[in-house]
Amino acid sequence: MAAADIAVRLRGLTRSFGAVTAVHPIDLDIPRGDFLAILGPSGCGKTTLLRMMGGFIEPSGGCIEVNDADITHLGPEHRPINMVFQGYGLFPHMNARQNVGYGLRLKRIERAAIAKRVSEAMALVRLEGYEDHMPAQLSGGQQQRVALARALVMEPQVLLLDEPLAALDLKLRQAMQEELRRIHRAIGGTFVFVTHDQGEALALANRIAVMKDGRIEQLGAPEDIYLRPQTHFVASFIGEANLLKGRRSGGMIETACGLTLADTGPDGEIALVVRPESLRRLAPAERAEIEAGGRVEEIVFLGAHVRYVLALSSGERLRVQDPVEQPRAALGDVMRVGWSRAAQRIIAA
Repeated sequence: MAAADIAVRLRGLTRSFGAVTAVHPIDLDIPRGDFLAILGPSGCGKTTLLRMMGGFIEPSGGCIEVNDADITHLGPEHRPINMVFQGYGLFPHMNARQNVGYGLRLKRIERAAIAKRVSEAMALVRLEGYEDHMPAQLSGGQQQRVALARALVMEPQVLLLDEPLAALDLKLRQAMQEELRRIHRAIGGTFVFVTHDQGEALALANRIAVMKDGRIEQLGAPEDIYLRPQTHFVASFIGEANLLKGRRSGGMIETACGLTLADTGPDGEIALVVRPESLRRLAPAERAEIEAGGRVEEIVFLGAHVRYVLALSSGERLRVQDPVEQPRAALGDVMRVGWSRAAQRIIAA
């Protein structure tokens, strides 16, 4: 990718706190117009990485470039980057309009220009008519929109979002996801957001960086991360996945639950990954490319589908997602399920 297409470039970026390395050296290019999610469990280093990009934490090593300019040692106020924090950070004594225009006033921009840009930013986040409301008079979602407008009004080249929707309830979080997608399309900016919510990352981002223990385990499009996980951690962390233990030897795989299939690759311990929605119940005479069977140990009704948990002969559990309109199996029944080779993934154990 040409240098002109890269908005943010990280090279060897690392951060240690005493003897603990929170972020191991990371190289990462973020293209212009990207909507990148940094996803991982608590303590994986994702927020530390974001705060280094924003200038709120000094790196222990490496560099940060925005549009080919080294900003590694610049303060937050001198970076072409703005950040939206999880806690909103609104000034309680200022109304929405004053909160949104605060950064522009600090830059001593002409009053008429401030009014125009604030009005445009408020319209962008669909808060027309709320300009005079104080933060205490706004809902959580409205406060989040004010915080977003305050960042966008500064026209940053890169917008960082630190778990921006974590404090919202499910319905409001889904509505704000739609708003963020719309705003990103409207302004064509570069967004980088941190989340521990896999569903949120899949719904919002066009690329996902999955982090574990201060390192990026896998970087790619949501479809690649979900359907083609490269490591055991990514497979188990993103959505639901069945991981069946096995061993590859001489081009053949034998799993602990009794499956045998040809597969090229290095000899050694492997895991066969298949998503619950890729499995289908088999009728007595029906055949599938790959089959397994077990006793129904758990049945959970989830609205659009029913989840069965099968106990396999190996002691492993296999989760199956079945359409709700199908005849219901009972606890203790023996169930056969099948899937295609295209639906599975073989990874190193």
